[in-house]
Amino acid sequence: MKAKDLRGKSREALGEDLLKLRREQFNLRMARAGGQAAAKPDQVAKVRRNIARVKTVLAELSARGGKA
Repeated sequence: MKAKDLRGKSREALGEDLLKLRREQFNLRMARAGGQAAAKPDQVAKVRRNIARVKTVLAELSARGGKA
């Protein structure tokens, strides 16, 4: 997921992406807490960074007041 790809999306689409990423983050945390070995241990960091990217683009949209 690249920030420039996210900038082309609407607020609604970004909100849906954020919700999907937070669910994925929750599932990864529950899998780790449940003792299941994660298939991809680096996935937790990738999801966290993607959440930050989406939130950054949403903040940029709010700062300039655009609807995009």
